[in-house]
Amino acid sequence: DTNERRHITMKKNPIYESLIDKSIGSMLSAIEIYNKPDFKYREETFAILAINSWELLLKARLLKLNNYRVNSIYCYKPYINKNGEKSKKKKILDRNRTNNPKSISIYEALSRLEGLHELPIKLKDNIESLIEFRDNAIHFVNMKDLSKPLQELGFACIKNYVQVLKDWQTKRSLSKYNLYLMPLAYVENKMDIDSASTPEAQNFIKLVKHKLEEENKDDDYDIAIKIELKFQKGNSFGATSVKYDENGVPITLSEEDIRKRYPLTYMNVVNKAKMRYIDFKCGKNFNSIMKQIKQNDKLYYERKLDSQNPKSQKKGFYSTNIWQEIDNHYTRDKK
Repeated sequence: DTNERRHITMKKNPIYESLIDKSIGSMLSAIEIYNKPDFKYREETFAILAINSWELLLKARLLKLNNYRVNSIYCYKPYINKNGEKSKKKKILDRNRTNNPKSISIYEALSRLEGLHELPIKLKDNIESLIEFRDNAIHFVNMKDLSKPLQELGFACIKNYVQVLKDWQTKRSLSKYNLYLMPLAYVENKMDIDSASTPEAQNFIKLVKHKLEEENKDDDYDIAIKIELKFQKGNSFGATSVKYDENGVPITLSEEDIRKRYPLTYMNVVNKAKMRYIDFKCGKNFNSIMKQIKQNDKLYYERKLDSQNPKSQKKGFYSTNIWQEIDNHYTRDKK
């Protein structure tokens, strides 16, 4: 009888929710400390807190995938038989010096999620590069050699983190926070050099460059994001004015900057959507979605083909952030 049906409401898992909240707190702390005007241990502290944030988030994901069974993120060790030998079958919970259960390492969490096809290659490479930076920081004689490379990893780290919170459906939004890393030129009032002087720093750069050269197709995540800061004399009257928020700060972009911000044509979007989604069809529904996107100046820009001709024809271009909107309407192909 339908009148006798019981409506069962799924309760939030307290351990899972705590891991997510602590992860977000750690990432926000990493960003806040990095952006302090005068902080002598800036890069190292950012890496430590950012990795701690990722470790908590990865464990939360594993917990969810294993129906919130907490033992799925605990460490186990072989049982010691009476004869003093390690058992080949029986295992017991591994505990720390305070007799609390040990949880798996971030490397183990990365490995398990990769095995479940839950971890894009670029995301994994970015995290591992930050881990390498953290683990080897004490050996570098001059950490300033790696300030710029670390910031490029950091920019990608933050972008990836926001994307993962969405992809893994954590029901958390960071839209109310200004998630950015202050450019080093402003932090230290000078531009940092691009090359590293110490052999240890050079080895780290080679490791990251090797990861960047490897082929992979995922465009939602990045290993590192290149930073270019240019100071130009003169005025900006010839630039194009863009305003993202009614209450925000207006900025100006040159024609070259706009092309970089809106690189996709309509056909670029269609062709990639065919590969990105398993249920994509270029029809009435898709055109309706694109029509809505055109109303958002963050995602769409209409540019004159000849900027010097006031009567020139116009063509629309789209931001790569368009996928965050289209993903809400179609099913991603996880292959």
